[in-house]
Amino acid sequence: MGSRLRLATINTNGIRAAFRKGMGPWLEGRDVDILAIQEVRASTDDIQGLLGPEWNVVHDEATAKGRAGVALASRKKAEIHRIDLGPKSFDSAGRWLEADYDVNGTIVTVVSTYVHSGEADNPKQDEKWKFLDAMSKRLPQLEKHNELAVVVGDLNVGHTPLDIKNWKGNVKRAGFLPRERAYFDRFFGPAGKKVEGVDGSSGKGLGWVDVGRQAAGDVEGPYTWWSWRGAAFDNDTGWRIDYQMATPALAAKVKHYAVDRAESYDKRWSDHTPVVVDYDI
Repeated sequence: MGSRLRLATINTNGIRAAFRKGMGPWLEGRDVDILAIQEVRASTDDIQGLLGPEWNVVHDEATAKGRAGVALASRKKAEIHRIDLGPKSFDSAGRWLEADYDVNGTIVTVVSTYVHSGEADNPKQDEKWKFLDAMSKRLPQLEKHNELAVVVGDLNVGHTPLDIKNWKGNVKRAGFLPRERAYFDRFFGPAGKKVEGVDGSSGKGLGWVDVGRQAAGDVEGPYTWWSWRGAAFDNDTGWRIDYQMATPALAAKVKHYAVDRAESYDKRWSDHTPVVVDYDI
């Protein structure tokens, strides 16, 4: 891998469909060391067959066939991987996958995750609350396990108005509910300090770093998801819901952040776009 670790994350919206539409050439030209995938919707054999023998794949399928699924593919084998999140009664299958990688003698922990999309005032939202609660407990444990840790993937929440083009029309919609955003206030709030959430709640900050916002600054976007419908992509009416969130120690090693937005609508191979970060390990 060299001293540079290039980590890419992408919600493929079905990896087989993504490869039919052009994911392969993108991957071949991007020199990625570790690839985190969400919404795999395929078997481990399918992933291995599409990526090729030079990739080592760990994969957690969803309980329901054809749904969700998260994977990590790397040039070197993972030292160890884990899939448990939250209480045993909570089904997180296909949504949380941790792995430790040896990068030139330094262990880096990478998590590929796919948070529920949810639906306001619907039982589907209850599963999202459970998942965000489980994440809140796991993040401090991850940092204790390894100060060089990063959680990447489709988190299905736009944290601030900068993360959604038409945010005013979405404040009552899952993905931008104040209660959801308050979790992210705490994720990214100063470690151990009291954080006031946008929904009026309060709790301790966890101190993790939103690598995308750190790199872009206080600007709109850059967005990572656009609806297939209408002119959302052409007008850049998107949402920034794909993240790389790192421990402070790893965030300090970021050298470059990129959102690989397609050149045009017809060249898209997912409704999401890859988020690629170089870390100097």
